[in-house]
Amino acid sequence: MRILQLVLAPRLSGAEMLVKGIAIGHRQSGHTVGITSLLPPEPDFADAANELAAHDVACIFPLRRHEHLARLVFLYRVVRRFAPDVVFAHTTIPALYARALPVAVPIVFVMHSGMNDFTENRWLRRAERALSRRASAVIGVAQRNLDQYVATIGPHRLLFVVPNGVDLARFRHTQDAPRAKQIVQIGRYMPEKNQLDTVRAFREVLACEPGTTLHLCGVIEDRDYHAQILSLVDALGIAASVRVEGPRSDVPDVLARADVFAMPSRFEAHSIGFLEALASGIPIVANEIAAFAFARDYPSVSLVDTTDIERYGRALTEALTQPRSTRPLEGLTLEDTARRYLEIAARVAG
Repeated sequence: MRILQLVLAPRLSGAEMLVKGIAIGHRQSGHTVGITSLLPPEPDFADAANELAAHDVACIFPLRRHEHLARLVFLYRVVRRFAPDVVFAHTTIPALYARALPVAVPIVFVMHSGMNDFTENRWLRRAERALSRRASAVIGVAQRNLDQYVATIGPHRLLFVVPNGVDLARFRHTQDAPRAKQIVQIGRYMPEKNQLDTVRAFREVLACEPGTTLHLCGVIEDRDYHAQILSLVDALGIAASVRVEGPRSDVPDVLARADVFAMPSRFEAHSIGFLEALASGIPIVANEIAAFAFARDYPSVSLVDTTDIERYGRALTEALTQPRSTRPLEGLTLEDTARRYLEIAARVAG
């Protein structure tokens, strides 16, 4: 089967890394696989692109940023040249562009976001209602995605829940030699990820564990919010204990070096970062939202109201004393996810 994966922009973010893993898995199963995008790759994606090339996955990315019509032309040429049996279009904007093309190939819309794009933006809602029938199937990474889609857009003939998966072998690392204790939060810099609350809670941690450090890293999605984080770190006088970085390609090593993983997100659909932390065994302190509830009883996982800074700080401090643990992740592996995509591809491609 010829499978084309479409993303908005190749970068070191959860959905894009999932697509990379799925593409490699499908190629290893003997399928012809390509990845394309509407925007040029971010510089941090270079290592991932090299890995894809090493596995004979075609990377067909624009060399420069195109405007709306030019994006359609670029994507049309890619589809005509690659001649896929199915296109998986990840997130709302790429899925709209794919379905606007005058092509007969089946297109599967994959929803990753914890937000309902169609209530936030009426233009997206109108476009989706117009193009909904052009999707051969709609995938949500959580049931909540599909419930929101049906409530906002209407019913669709083929709806599937396919949870994100994690490559267990990459994240089951042993911990490094003894060193200063470290808390890490990995995720895009944006208000929904709540890094500001982690910084505030970390000051509470330092009162009990003075030698602890905090490491923040991720794609800078919202530059103003990123600047607020830097300002807060300075205002609290804790800059010597906090490292604020961009995206990392060595996430397994980052998790292996840390002692606690923090995830105070306001909402998530089915977080890949959370799954990676679970697979690594690191103690976790996360917000008590529905997306994380399945892990509530897992060892060394604490779900608390992270907007309560004192409680959040106390939970982080307690987690520093907890051991790494093995958690059950049946049905949540990268292999599980790749297999479900192939099943859906076979169904819509006939």
